[in-house]
This record gives sequence, structure tokens and C-alpha cells, in this order.
Amino acid sequence: MRGGPSVLGIVLAGGEGKRLLPLTADRAKPAVTFGGTYRLVDFVLSNLVNGDILRICVLTQYKSHSLDRHVTTTWRMSSLLGNYVTPVPAQQRLGPRWFSGSADAILQSLNLVHDEQPDYIAVFGADHVYRMDPRQMLAQHIENGAGVTVAGIRVPRTEASQFGVITPARDGTRVESFLEKPAEPPPLPGSPGQVFASMGNYLFTTKTLVDALQQDAEDTASAHDMGGSILPLLTERGVAQVYDFDGNHVPGETERDHGYWRDVGTLDAYYEAHMDLVSDQPVFDLDNRRWPIYTHPGQLPPARFCAGGIASGSIVSPGCVIRGQVTRSVLSPGVEIGDGAVVQGSVLHDNVRIGRGAVVRGAVLDKNVEVPAGATIGVNPGRDAELYTVSKTGVIALGKGQAVR
Repeated sequence: MRGGPSVLGIVLAGGEGKRLLPLTADRAKPAVTFGGTYRLVDFVLSNLVNGDILRICVLTQYKSHSLDRHVTTTWRMSSLLGNYVTPVPAQQRLGPRWFSGSADAILQSLNLVHDEQPDYIAVFGADHVYRMDPRQMLAQHIENGAGVTVAGIRVPRTEASQFGVITPARDGTRVESFLEKPAEPPPLPGSPGQVFASMGNYLFTTKTLVDALQQDAEDTASAHDMGGSILPLLTERGVAQVYDFDGNHVPGETERDHGYWRDVGTLDAYYEAHMDLVSDQPVFDLDNRRWPIYTHPGQLPPARFCAGGIASGSIVSPGCVIRGQVTRSVLSPGVEIGDGAVVQGSVLHDNVRIGRGAVVRGAVLDKNVEVPAGATIGVNPGRDAELYTVSKTGVIALGKGQAVR
């Protein structure tokens, strides 16, 4: 922020993403395609950049080649102004070991902090779909003099075991307790069916973070995790506060997509978030030009609809060729739908080919999958379960280039 406080952005992008297999079999979760032309990491980076946080380090580790390439080729900032987005792989600065947790990832990368000397550090997760203005969260953090401010969102209490759960004190902002994925969390006062879930976005005063990381590093019993270790530590010190995401407003938002946030860490959540995009009135509208989500669109021609080609309630990316019928689906660049083929409620990644007369329903097909003429996916559940990955709710997923039988 020019003329304001100095903020360094750190994006945690080193997780394995096992729950999103087979889409993460060959890439880090933040590099997974979303919404046709984007990668998951584009959402957090767009929020930070739109919010004037223009010096950003993306900490990577597992299967990071695709992610590193995307960040370096897409996110080029003005070097004249000293701005940058840069991937930072595990450097083993503290010995021959990989990151042992998200807190350890930052500890091993403290040289970035020492080089920049920021007043504040924004530590954000890399694999959520949402819009957020971090300046509003920063303003509360500074005004309240917090050591750390964690962004919280209200979720049903029945889903609490998937998140870090924040219990606010009576003043509504100080964190009284922070529980990582509890089975029986305390409900919100006045809302017995809800809890405050951590969004995985934190704002730290720099000294508070550095001191906490160093103290945590000395604890051999610690998991060295931001949510499981650092937040409870700072909560005990009384310096942790919560920021209610519902109070965050971005330019161009609609009443319908205000407060939208999705953790797309499972196949079901990933699929459902895509279906949010293609409803008649999108629950999350990608077309907000006042708070854009940035990416590199690639050098492809416009989508082409041939005679008999129809797409309704769908997102169709550049380079697609449509000869069959597509409904309520998301097509990434270069997808081809053959004559007489039917695609319903599906997510097709780059360069997927659907052959003549084939049928694909309720599926997620990773890039370069070829569905032969006349083949079916999503028609025979028993056969699909034998051949492919099928989620709890029946979403069928094929990995990159996987053969269709």
C-alpha cells in the first residue's frame, strides 16, 4: 500500500491435496483448474493484488511444477515499482528436511520477511474460491492493535469437524478459543446451529508472527501448523482477534454472491462450486469486472459452435468446438464435443475430447481425457464405480489423460 503500512503477502500452497484425487495426482491442489480458465491459486492472488498487496511469496512444495510455471508466466508484476508474485519452493534453509507443517513452511522462509521488513504479514491459503478485500481486514487489525486477526465465516455446526473453529469472546472480536477440526465445538452465542470457521486467512503484526514461529519451533510435540499450533498459542496470549467475513464488501458484488467462500478440497465440494457458477443466477459470478479474478487466458481462438452444437447454462472457454449438446457444464480451453454427444452437469478440463454419440453426466474429466465414440460415463453407476473414482455423492472423476473404457 503506497504511503500506508507495508504488507507482505505469503500464500500457503504446499499441501498435497489428497482429498481431491485424482485431480491432484500430478499437480499441487492450488494448480487445479477451476471455472474453465482459472487455477485455484488465481483467486487468492487476485484478492491480494486487488487489495493493493503487491509483494507476494507463494510457498510451494509437493508436485509444484505446474503451479510454479503458472505463477511465473501469469503473475508478472511491475519490477519498476518493486512489486512481485514469486513461487518459493522448500529451500531446506534449516537443514535437510521438507516443510513439516504450514507454520514450519513460514519459519523456513523467514529470510523473505527479513528481506522485506514489512509492518504486517498476510498469510492466506491458496485453494479457496471467494472474493475478499484484505484492506478491510487489515484496517480492523490495525485499529484493534491485534497480534493476529483470523478471518472467520459462519458455517453450520454439523460441518465444524472440517475447519478450525473460532470461539469469540463477549466483545465479539477477541478470540477466546481456537479448536482445530473439533467433533463437538461450542456454538455461536445466539446461533446454536452455527460456528465461526477459520477461512485460513490470517493477518499478523510481523513481530508477533516471528516470535510465535520461533517459540513453536522449540516445541517438539507441536505439529507446526498455523491453525493447529500458532493460532492456539496466540489465543492463549490474548492477542488473537476474529474478522467477520460477512462484513467484507468488494466492488461489484451482488446480494447473491456477497460472502461467498468455498473450500474446494474434496471432489464433491469442487463439483458443487462449479455448479454454483452455471446456475441461471450464479451463486458466485465470475463476471465482476470491478473486482476481477485474473489469469492468463492463453492464445486460442474464440469458441466455435457447429451445426447442431448447443450449449445452455454453461461456461464455454476459448478454443472449444461444440458439435453436440452441452447443458449445465463448465468447459475449459480446447474442449471438443463430437456430433451427437451429450454432456450434462460436468466439468471438462483442457483439451478433453468427447467422441461422436458419447454421453457424459455428472463427471469431472481432467485434461487430455478422450472419451471414445459411443462411450458412456455417468450412465451405469456400477460400472463407473469399478473403473473410475466416484465421490460420496456420485461425482465421477478421471485423472489427467486417463483411459476411458
